[in-house]
Amino acid sequence: MIGHLSRRLVLAAALTSLVPAVAVAQAQTADVVPTVQPGRALKVGVSAGPYGDILREAARIAEKEGLKVEVIEFTDWTQPNVALNSGDIDLNNFQHRPYLANQVKARGFQIIPLETSIVVPAGIYSSKFTKLADIPAGAKVAIPNDPTNSARALYLFQQAGLIKLKEGAGISATPADIVENPKKLSFIELEAAQLPRSLDDVAVAFVSNNYAHLAGLDQKKALALEGVDSQWTLVFAAREDRKDDPRIRRYIDIYRSAEVKAFVDKAFAGSILATW
Repeated sequence: MIGHLSRRLVLAAALTSLVPAVAVAQAQTADVVPTVQPGRALKVGVSAGPYGDILREAARIAEKEGLKVEVIEFTDWTQPNVALNSGDIDLNNFQHRPYLANQVKARGFQIIPLETSIVVPAGIYSSKFTKLADIPAGAKVAIPNDPTNSARALYLFQQAGLIKLKEGAGISATPADIVENPKKLSFIELEAAQLPRSLDDVAVAFVSNNYAHLAGLDQKKALALEGVDSQWTLVFAAREDRKDDPRIRRYIDIYRSAEVKAFVDKAFAGSILATW
């Protein structure tokens, strides 16, 4: 009887001693930051256009190091963040900080900016006029319909001397913030991807570099171009819980290398500028 009892006590004590160890192991597992599984490709999202060419060049170099990267193109500026937030992709590179901040605030995305990538000056284009001075009174003007790029467009029209915005309107500026409009221009807000196609129906349109490139618009023929403003520099973005993933970090380092910079300089001849 005593022998049986002793063995039970020893077993009970042994099992009890395992509980803290199991709890510690579970706690440690819970703290592990998810990473890209080594067996699958790192998925990088981008809007359609020339930005993807740069990402693919970096992917080509990464593959030589054993890091497989798949570049996934989206046709709008909404889905790359939706896919990133849901975990369908691991990283994206298509947006500037003001746009990302607006998306995070509006949609609750758990996404943060990482390193910068490129600067891509947007422009005012027309299929009807070659000078801003030729734009007639009451003309229709097309700009993006997302908040930050709408403001970006309005500031370029202000820079061109066509309108004046309310003091302090900032990156949330809308057509309602226009306080001077001598030509009484009518501003129409459209999806960014539709702006090049709108040139048949409007006097001028603000078109971002990637969509201008896709539409075959010549940047040299833009009626006005942005200067190089760090506010509109594109950034890599990742989920906050993935910001330190070593494969993500390695790919960004490869992208921001001298080899990729040389590719950008040669391929785009100043229409896209590397920030490193």
